Amino acid sequence: MKKRRIVIKVGTSTLTNELGNPDLREFDKLSMTISDVQNLGNEVILVSSGAIAVGANKMHFTEKPHEMRMKQAAAAVGQCENMFLYDKFFGYYNKTVAQILLNAEDIKQEEKKENLVNTFEALLEMGIIPVVNENDSVSYTEIESDDRLFGDNDKLSAVVAVLCQADLLVILSDIDGFYDRDPRLYKDAKLIDRIDKIDDSVYNLAGGAGSRRGTGGMRTKIEAADLATSNGISTIVINGRAPSGLYDIVEGRKAGTLFAARK
Repeated sequence: MKKRRIVIKVGTSTLTNELGNPDLREFDKLSMTISDVQNLGNEVILVSSGAIAVGANKMHFTEKPHEMRMKQAAAAVGQCENMFLYDKFFGYYNKTVAQILLNAEDIKQEEKKENLVNTFEALLEMGIIPVVNENDSVSYTEIESDDRLFGDNDKLSAVVAVLCQADLLVILSDIDGFYDRDPRLYKDAKLIDRIDKIDDSVYNLAGGAGSRRGTGGMRTKIEAADLATSNGISTIVINGRAPSGLYDIVEGRKAGTLFAARK
């Protein structure tokens, strides 16, 4: 079994339930599986969404906030809550986690980028699992701007994978992978298990947004896969509610949809 550096992205729809509360069962399943994957000798970086949604719920908002300052406040509260839960659940499996919050300048400025890479390397060297999110409390341009580096955490996960020279990017979705049509609307939709080239036809199949609780649909996952595969990093999309698919991936079995590295 090849030991690899794996970036795993989990979204809001996996981490929260229909009421917007943290889904503790999913936090536990995800933490246990990632801990086990690391125990197999792999290095793991977790890119996690959910801060604004969890924060908004904890602040007793009846809906996701629209005003920028309230979004940033919700992000601050939610990030604290998410890291508390990750620390708690990963701790059950004898793992240490670390928080890394990014904004666009951290990637664009060479000195900051170098320091960031060194931090990742130090943490991974010590067997610590970095938990990465956008620094939404200060990066207001990254929440709403049309000209933004990350767009959402699907793109962020690909940026992190390239930055850390990962061997593999795994994106946890709210469906089993990439289909030829929306499986929520069409019962005869078929899962595509491998895509070797991401072109206009693939983007057209991706369509628009996905779950109402997250910001990223399948299209943003294709954009992330496009960035990762163009940098030699294979990308796999699987169902976040069944994180055991990570075992299939690390053990070389088919899971979800594989976007094959292009070089």
